[in-house]
Amino acid sequence: MSRIRPSLARGVDLALEGTVVLSFSRVGYALRSTVEGWEDVTALAGTGRRVLVTGANSGLGYATARAILAADGQACITVRTEEKGEQTLSALAHDLGRHIGEIRELASYDLLDLAELSSVHGFAQRWLDRGERLDAIVHNAGALFADREETVDGLERTYQIHVVAPFLLTSLLLPTLIADAPSRVISVTSGGMYAEPLDVTRVDSPTDYRGTVAYARAKRAQVTLTRQWARRFGGRGVGFHAAHPGWALTPGVESSLPGFRRLTGPILRDASQGADTIAWLALTPEVLEDGRLWHDRRPRLEHKVPWTRTDPAEAERLWDRVCRDAGTDPHV
Repeated sequence: MSRIRPSLARGVDLALEGTVVLSFSRVGYALRSTVEGWEDVTALAGTGRRVLVTGANSGLGYATARAILAADGQACITVRTEEKGEQTLSALAHDLGRHIGEIRELASYDLLDLAELSSVHGFAQRWLDRGERLDAIVHNAGALFADREETVDGLERTYQIHVVAPFLLTSLLLPTLIADAPSRVISVTSGGMYAEPLDVTRVDSPTDYRGTVAYARAKRAQVTLTRQWARRFGGRGVGFHAAHPGWALTPGVESSLPGFRRLTGPILRDASQGADTIAWLALTPEVLEDGRLWHDRRPRLEHKVPWTRTDPAEAERLWDRVCRDAGTDPHV
């Protein structure tokens, strides 16, 4: 598709960004992809690239894995049961019009439960034992919980699943990423984080728990850690990015945010539109600005209002706390 004049395309993008609602909706996706002449993500050169996608049995994770495979890349998906793994491979074969045997040559699954840090260690060790190259990690797995609960590791589960466990997984798999640069680590965030500042003492919602607030705090922490990872390790051939999918209709939205679903239903993106920038970050050969938050293939501001801006010292405290809670030091 031919591109419209860059100045016009940029004007359309800025106008959409200013509205917020249109920017995150299917309208924003449709306008940006058209005026900027996006190449379909499945047309990118995925051959030879191996991408790990957590929580890929449904929603954005599934759509990301499907796009990777459609681009002839290789996808390793994580699920919590073998049954879900087999169902996901069968669904991918059906959606892509390929024989299940062909899919198994490009896609595999392994068990991973982010609510148990021992499961993260086990998964990482299996990967390291196989000695497989890894070109990208997509931290997608997550959920919004109505009630506060602690995991077997003694951590609040929203905080562990979205922040501590992905941090540990990245730390453990970092040698496979550095060894085969350039590679990327992509964290899937949410627009809810725009409403929350970073407060390390409240990142695990110790009091007055509300599911949507706990989720937003965890997503704010993800974005903050993305910058911290880039500052510490970005010069070693690994790029660290956060991706905001916009407002996409997924099973998680259906079950956890029924009111939001009813209100925004007509303008919600489908899962493929939400996953577009995630898959693009994993596959594009473009040189990308490191440590940034991306939405619709452009780097975006991490704050919509001044009072959520992150103090550098607070970001350092978050890094130190997550290292302690994960029981790891990536520098070591």
